Amino acid sequence: MRFRFCGDLDCPDWVLAEISVLARISSVKLKLICAQVLRELLGETIDYEKILKLTSDAKLESGDVKAAIAVLDFILSNAAKHNVDGESLSSELQQLGLPKVSRLDGVSWRVDYALSSSELQEVGEPLVHLLLRVRHREHGEPEAVPMAVSAEKFRVLLAELKQAQALMKTLL
Repeated sequence: MRFRFCGDLDCPDWVLAEISVLARISSVKLKLICAQVLRELLGETIDYEKILKLTSDAKLESGDVKAAIAVLDFILSNAAKHNVDGESLSSELQQLGLPKVSRLDGVSWRVDYALSSSELQEVGEPLVHLLLRVRHREHGEPEAVPMAVSAEKFRVLLAELKQAQALMKTLL
């Protein structure tokens, strides 16, 4: 199969072999790693410490991290070299095995807290109900993804979102 980002040639075997490594990294973290690789392509220094932190939860060995950087460098530089638009590149990468990146359309929430109960001996802590609306396809209807988390887990989620937001600002 021929790919535009490969100059309308077959995808090199080594790239195909490393796609499975990229598929183990979350789409958000993969975007952040791409931002680092793009910085390097633009002549700036790449922050390997940030990349190692981003890949730590995927339990990648150092060789896998280096391979991921190399394959992203190849994909991004060749896509630019062959003037491949974002939609075409996304489609081709999906054909190679990378998952489609979902998009968050909206979030709604509520907090439930029982002040007293005739059913319970002890009243627990607040429960946060989140409703995420996720769009899996460009023009598809968003899917509702409900979840309930304890106050402590919500604090952790909020702290991690703030860290991710700060990291995005430093990378972009």
